[in-house]
Amino acid sequence: MALKAVHVSDVPSLDLVPESPLLSSRFPTGLEMRNGGFKMPKFVVIGHRGNGMNVLQSTDRRMRAIKENSIMSFNAASSFPLDFIEFDVQVTKDDCPVIFHDDYIYTQENGNVFGKRIPELCLSEFLSYGIQREPGMEGKMLVRKTKDGKIFNWEVEQDDTLCTLQEAFLKVEPTLGFNIELKFDDHIVYEQAYLTHVLQAILKVVTDYAKDRPIIFSTFQPDAAVLVRKLQSTHPVFFLTNGGCEIYEDLRRNTLEEALKLCLENGLDGIVSEIKGIFKNPGAVSKIKESNLSLLTYGKLKSGLHAALNGN
Repeated sequence: MALKAVHVSDVPSLDLVPESPLLSSRFPTGLEMRNGGFKMPKFVVIGHRGNGMNVLQSTDRRMRAIKENSIMSFNAASSFPLDFIEFDVQVTKDDCPVIFHDDYIYTQENGNVFGKRIPELCLSEFLSYGIQREPGMEGKMLVRKTKDGKIFNWEVEQDDTLCTLQEAFLKVEPTLGFNIELKFDDHIVYEQAYLTHVLQAILKVVTDYAKDRPIIFSTFQPDAAVLVRKLQSTHPVFFLTNGGCEIYEDLRRNTLEEALKLCLENGLDGIVSEIKGIFKNPGAVSKIKESNLSLLTYGKLKSGLHAALNGN
């Protein structure tokens, strides 16, 4: 097995991928399910946040080309030979699944920065940030706060409005698969009842609008991964992990071995690991393969793409 690190805009030049890649297959017959288990093709390319994430402090213009996690970004990605796009879903306080990566959404007024968590907002409040759908309407200025506290105006070359999960199903190229990351705050301990409520809101939209579109669920939240598997059996569920690159109070998040254990004990379909975690513990790859699970990788070393390597 092999990995090739590329930016999404370079995908058409992927000429040295492993033998028999299934690039741009778009899964014409859907994801393959065998004996109650999920089988991932040998090689899959997934566009991270669509056309790629925004790194506003980067000197690489591609990191500021199109607003991430937007309909524009998703459809731009669909013009490349990708099988899936990945995006982050959270649920507003009035139970609407929306697409946004960060735990907090920030705006700036009179030099002061204000932040709110997505679950604290109703849908209309969420959509009031950034450029607006109605001509002549002005939304709240969007800014982004980095981990080290720096503030950047969220300015990109091609901007787009914030969007809901339902809109993504209705407006994005229908042959493009969705890797839906179920987004939760790393610093909050969630009650099972809350997780169930949020997941049911997301699953309702998926059930109503997915049709034949291939869907993969993934999440860093171990309990959410277990619950979404219990709540539905139609779509594959992957557990996201940093593979030991960062340490969390929840031990299930800290090693590939713990991720493997969680998958096997709860019938999950595979692992999504930070690529540095694989480099740190390459022996885990063979264990994942022997367990008949699939492995996806992500990370800056992969420059805006996810890739999947089948463990079967």
